[in-house]
Amino acid sequence: MAKKEAAQAPADGEAKPAGKMKLIIIIVLAVLLAIGLSVGGTWFFLSKKDAGAEEAKADASAEPAAPVKLAAIYEELSPAFVVNFNYQGRARYMQVSVALMTRDQAALDALKVHMPVLRNRLVMLFSGQDFASLITPVGKEMLRQQATASVQELAEKETGKVTVEQVLFTNLVLQ
Repeated sequence: MAKKEAAQAPADGEAKPAGKMKLIIIIVLAVLLAIGLSVGGTWFFLSKKDAGAEEAKADASAEPAAPVKLAAIYEELSPAFVVNFNYQGRARYMQVSVALMTRDQAALDALKVHMPVLRNRLVMLFSGQDFASLITPVGKEMLRQQATASVQELAEKETGKVTVEQVLFTNLVLQ
């Protein structure tokens, strides 16, 4: 009886690696199939858009061209913003360098008149943040979006236009 068990053990041991190998092969084939379908679908849709674009170009000769988007203009706000926090009983600091992105120089010049108010809003926004959330990339992005909304609100109020498309952090240091 011991011989029968010994003879069955190697067969079971060999069956498990073969089963695992089949599973690995199936997974690899599924991944390759998914990649192939993705590439094929992308190619299909892009070639369809290209054909549509050529037809649109032919039709556009009779219609006026769509307005061209203006180049981005960046205005660095200096000096950098520095705010302090009290986090877990220790003094912490954040330094943020900010740039405003716009596409209208005249509107930006009109907003520059209100730069002290804009800087004050950003300082108050930055200093009111939770230091723990700023450590994460999501927290930093949320702060950037809040800064954009705050600047756009001020620009709308003071100049009548949104003016600033985005507020960008060109440098952010937490200590």
